[in-house]
Amino acid sequence: MVIPCFNEGRTISDLVDAVRGHLQSVIVIDDASTDETADRATRAGATILRHSKSAGKGAALMTGFEAAIEKGVAWALALDGDGQHAPGDIPCFLRAAETRAARMIVGNRIGRTGSMPLVRRWVNGWMSARLSDFCGLDFPDSQCGFRMIHLPSWKQLSFKARHFEIESELLVRFAFAGWGIEFVPVQTRYAEERSKISPLRDTLRWFRWWRKIQAEFEREQKGSSRLAVRPPLADHQTS
Repeated sequence: MVIPCFNEGRTISDLVDAVRGHLQSVIVIDDASTDETADRATRAGATILRHSKSAGKGAALMTGFEAAIEKGVAWALALDGDGQHAPGDIPCFLRAAETRAARMIVGNRIGRTGSMPLVRRWVNGWMSARLSDFCGLDFPDSQCGFRMIHLPSWKQLSFKARHFEIESELLVRFAFAGWGIEFVPVQTRYAEERSKISPLRDTLRWFRWWRKIQAEFEREQKGSSRLAVRPPLADHQTS
């Protein structure tokens, strides 16, 4: 399990404890938090990797995936550190990795969004529609951070996103590589957590990323097949 964190001291201990009920290895990437995130995660049994300066969620995920590869695992589960994702849904991802021909499995909160703030729901729907159209696939919940990644496949790709646009870039690059992407239903829990997304700054970042990724793939792969179904993978060791 890979958990990127920035000032999640309030939730990280309980989260790590719950995750360890399903997975032995939990890697927490502390993106230069100023609270007790690292100490509380360590006491809960997680391996801690620290960024000396905040580099963004995308950069934290990249650090975590590299660490998981060094541990020799083939798959890594990622979820957010603020408690909005339910560790009880982890078996859904594990079953999907065993039975489906996919190299990325993404949580789908659509249909269970009653507690999701209205603005987040609208933005997620709008971005999901743009990305679905661009890739020629159906992405019902493109912005869910609860996802499982086949690391040898991830390692073959190059990523530019360093912040919240990483969720979108993972989908686009896996889709254009011809690697299967599946969605599994998950819960979502919104209580008192504060979103780390800055509406203006991160929206502008997403649009800058969106223009660049469109230009890149339309130039290099215009007219190519968007998705090739691959056979199931045999390696299922998971972090």
